[in-house]
Amino acid sequence: MNFWDFFWLLIWSYVFFAYLLLLFHIIKDVFRDHDLSGVAKAAWIIGLIVIPFLIALIYVIVRGRGMTERQAADVRQARADTDQYIQSVASTSSPADQIASAKALLDSGSITPTEFDQLKAKALA
Repeated sequence: MNFWDFFWLLIWSYVFFAYLLLLFHIIKDVFRDHDLSGVAKAAWIIGLIVIPFLIALIYVIVRGRGMTERQAADVRQARADTDQYIQSVASTSSPADQIASAKALLDSGSITPTEFDQLKAKALA
């Protein structure tokens, strides 16, 4: 195998991998679209099996904007879900709770009175 054979193998491997990514993205989008009827979904899938390159190109041209909008909506929903989860598990203790825990640390000898005053000032700020 000479250099050019290897070079073309790399190029075609890249193109094939990119095509597979596009194909799986299209299949995911077909099933994610709630406005598309079952018959239309089946037609797109059958088309992707029978004439894969042409149908993939047509799908991207015809439904590309919708793909982008659905992807953006999924990202926004995932971000909102993540933010909600973070807020639900984050400890939002009141200043009184923070001062009480600092007082417990002071009483146990873990911190000095100066450190207690700093924590108390920080909690009240």
